Amino acid sequence: MAAENIFFTPVGAICRRSVMTCPTTQPLVEAAARMREHNISSLVACEDGDPRGIVTDRDLRNKVVAQGLEPRALTVAEVMNAPLVTIGEDEYLFEALFLMSRRRIHRLCVVDADGRLCGILTDSDVLRLQSRSPQQLMLEIEEAASADALRVLHKKVEELAVHLAGSGIETADLVRTVAHLNDRILVRLIELVRRERHPALTERFAFVVLGSEGRQEQTLVTDQDNAIIHADDLSEAELSGLRAFSEDLIDTLIGIGVPPCSGGIMAKNEAWRRSLGGWKLALNQWLSTPTPENILSGSMFFDLRTLYGERDYERRLKAHITGWLRANKLFLARSAANVIRFKPPLSFFGRIVADKQEPHRGTIDIKKAGIFAITEGVKAMALEAGIVDGGTRERIAGLAGAGVLSGKQADDLAAAFDFLVALRLRAQLLALEQGREPSNRLPLDHLNRIETGRLKLALEEVKAFQNFLHGRFQLAQMG
Repeated sequence: MAAENIFFTPVGAICRRSVMTCPTTQPLVEAAARMREHNISSLVACEDGDPRGIVTDRDLRNKVVAQGLEPRALTVAEVMNAPLVTIGEDEYLFEALFLMSRRRIHRLCVVDADGRLCGILTDSDVLRLQSRSPQQLMLEIEEAASADALRVLHKKVEELAVHLAGSGIETADLVRTVAHLNDRILVRLIELVRRERHPALTERFAFVVLGSEGRQEQTLVTDQDNAIIHADDLSEAELSGLRAFSEDLIDTLIGIGVPPCSGGIMAKNEAWRRSLGGWKLALNQWLSTPTPENILSGSMFFDLRTLYGERDYERRLKAHITGWLRANKLFLARSAANVIRFKPPLSFFGRIVADKQEPHRGTIDIKKAGIFAITEGVKAMALEAGIVDGGTRERIAGLAGAGVLSGKQADDLAAAFDFLVALRLRAQLLALEQGREPSNRLPLDHLNRIETGRLKLALEEVKAFQNFLHGRFQLAQMG
């Protein structure tokens, strides 16, 4: 198993299945003797066969010896850590690592789909299995004590992405890694800015990410797309504090190396910082008047994902969106029409057509060539079907499950999307190698004959998908 790929391994594939347990009522000295006998550092405490807590050698030191307590008078239940922190055996390793770092613990109990104990995972187990992975970087992010430290770590994320891209890791896994690490940097920055400079900040708000960040489909071009949703009844003082926090946070985010959104889609701007009711009114305006600007705003917002704060606002806004669209599909039809305007760069005879004007001569913009059409077209179809969560691949799978796409359509579209994202990443890495800012423009002369053929097939799939959208939303009737 490649060290870089282990990050995406299900916990059940690497945890230790043999778990030593004891009753919660067992005398502590007996539990300690058992740990010594088997040379282990912990026991899972059970009650009627169900895991309830865990007792470790550290607990014996810190809770008993250091406190001067008499161990013979104690039971396991009086010392164990409870409730037990668990993780499902089908969850990815990176989720386990995040949970351990977040809870400041060194082991997790692994449970099956029915919640039954089936294994244990320790940080030592992970370290023995890998020589280089995002684990250490994630731990450093969680422990970062300043924006300056996060600036360094943000650069390390880019360096890690370059390393992983050359290691043979699947592009989808790499993109997921970048998205997850960038999420953790932003959450840690929010925590630091709030604690250090805005301790009185209201709890009744959510910081949400939008667009590709909301779909967790970032590559190396990671400019900001974010917003804030807050309670309808905040006081003037609370609103003033939230405004100051938002401006401070976004300025600090820019300071650590995350570029501002050229379109101003950032929480520091009033238009992207509204109450729950205010967002519903904005959505009503966008949805009822599908101008190009409103389509762009709505499309960005439909990908909202809560990164920090009150998560119920996201659920309520997504319910508002789907309810509105069930009654009026004009917005989705206009969105689909906008998608179809982005024609794949194919000639009448099916050849790939590169730009002919400097400074982009010989290149194509991979995002405009096909990625945009897939992400936005799939989004429109998913919203029509009531699918509001997940990224593009999850939405494609959902559309196949709902019978909107055939199995072959879904497979072909997902394959085209994956290949185009891989080429986009390749274009960005090439720009970095040449000392340029990451770019979506790929020089066609950097592709071999087989890759060129695969690109042609991917663009043909985009064209076929646009034709499908044309029929699905009856765009011929729109004139």
